[in-house]
Amino acid sequence: MKEESSAQIELEMAVLSRRIASVARSKREENLVRAAYLLLFQISTHGPAGVKGLAEELQLDISTVSRQAASLDQKGYIKKIPYPKDKRSYLYEITDAGQREMIEYQKIRREKVDQLLFDWTDDEREQFGRLLKKFNESVKVYWSGEE
Repeated sequence: MKEESSAQIELEMAVLSRRIASVARSKREENLVRAAYLLLFQISTHGPAGVKGLAEELQLDISTVSRQAASLDQKGYIKKIPYPKDKRSYLYEITDAGQREMIEYQKIRREKVDQLLFDWTDDEREQFGRLLKKFNESVKVYWSGEE
C-alpha cells in the first residue's frame, strides 16, 4: 500500500472515530447505546445466545456484554431462557418489545445515514457499503487472531 493512502486512511479513521464519539455523547436521549443495539441485532438475527458467545462474536469483554444484557433485560428487550444442554445456564432471547425497539433504532440510524449521504449516487453508496463491510471483516480477523 502506498504510504500516502495508508496515512490518509489512518487520519480519516481517527476523524471519523472522533466525530462518532462526539455525536454519541450529544445524543444520550436515545434508548439504545451502540453496544446494546449490536447485542439486540445479533440475537435477533442469529437467535438466542449466551454471554460468552455474544462477547466472542462482538469482540467485547464478557463483563461488558453482561452489563448490556442486564440493562436490556431490565428494559424488557431480552429475556433469559434455559440453555437446552445445561439447565444451570441460560441464553438470551429477544422479546417483541426488543424487536420493536431495535427496528425503531435502525430506522433512526438509517435516516441519519440517508441525510449524510443525500448527495451520493446509488453506486457510491453501494461501493461504500461493500468497502466498509470488507474493512470491518478485516478488523474482526485482525483483532481475533484468525489470520
